[in-house]
Amino acid sequence: MGVNVRGRNFLTLLDFTPAEINYFLDLAAEFKRLKANGVDHSYLKGKQVVLLFEKTSTRTRCAFEVGARDLGMGVTFLDPGSSQMGKKESLEDTAKVLGRMFDGIEYRGFKQSVVEDLAKYSGVPVWNGLTDDFHPTQMLADILTVKEEFGDVRGRKLTFFGDARNNVANSLMVVCAKLGMTFCACGPKDLWPKDELVKKCKAIAKETGGKIELTDDVKEGAKDCDAVYTDIWVSMGEPEELWAKRIELLRPYQVNKELMAMAKPTAIFLHCLPSFHDRNTTIGEDIYQKFGLPAMEVTDDVFLGKQARQFDEAENRMHTIKAVMYATLK
Repeated sequence: MGVNVRGRNFLTLLDFTPAEINYFLDLAAEFKRLKANGVDHSYLKGKQVVLLFEKTSTRTRCAFEVGARDLGMGVTFLDPGSSQMGKKESLEDTAKVLGRMFDGIEYRGFKQSVVEDLAKYSGVPVWNGLTDDFHPTQMLADILTVKEEFGDVRGRKLTFFGDARNNVANSLMVVCAKLGMTFCACGPKDLWPKDELVKKCKAIAKETGGKIELTDDVKEGAKDCDAVYTDIWVSMGEPEELWAKRIELLRPYQVNKELMAMAKPTAIFLHCLPSFHDRNTTIGEDIYQKFGLPAMEVTDDVFLGKQARQFDEAENRMHTIKAVMYATLK
């Protein structure tokens, strides 16, 4: 029997089987092929989707908008100032109204409970574009990029360097466990994923042949690594006052040429973006002036080097998000 996820919500990859995740990835690869060859795939003409953004984004918004239009759908974008959700109207009431007008709802914001409540009350598929806990659409793009590089991902080791408690690291641990990969969180012990999620992922990995590793040793994290992954040191929505503390904690885990040399010679570099790899941003220049760091989580030579795949990864957001929308709405 084939995989069928029609009508399903896409809130966290914990909700999907390995076969279903691979279905999304295979579908994304096919959509990527169709787009590259200029083949029309507007299979969802007449459908309408709404994008609810409480947190700003470049890749997520553009991927959903372009992907939806490629599929023939209409798109409505609502930022925090364009909706009464949670202010003059309850989340439940907003969800019910949107569910009457749209075929699918994307949410990008803070609490996981918000995207779950949208799914509970709207009556249409809801897609998680990022919450404080999980970032599942990013994971599909990440793994599609790894598959494009190496083929079968089973047994491959992906190491996340830095603050491994964040939504990206949480979701990487989930998807690696689901697909039989080794996930390594490499950073200060205080910034490791929560025990409850680690326990859950270890149980999943035991069934799929994957592994979950936690270490504060950079050499151990990089050893036998196929994919080196990092993210910015202060996440969106966190106060700027955290920079000094995070720099002190995470500076040893900066991805640089020395760290890349500890991984496999064939290893690739991944980053969900945006990145502070130089001084060409207001924050990057401010950090340089205050702390003397010309780059933060990754150095410019790695970011621009031959092992870097972050822009392939960014493009793959569009193809994988398109796959999620199509699969749940077809």
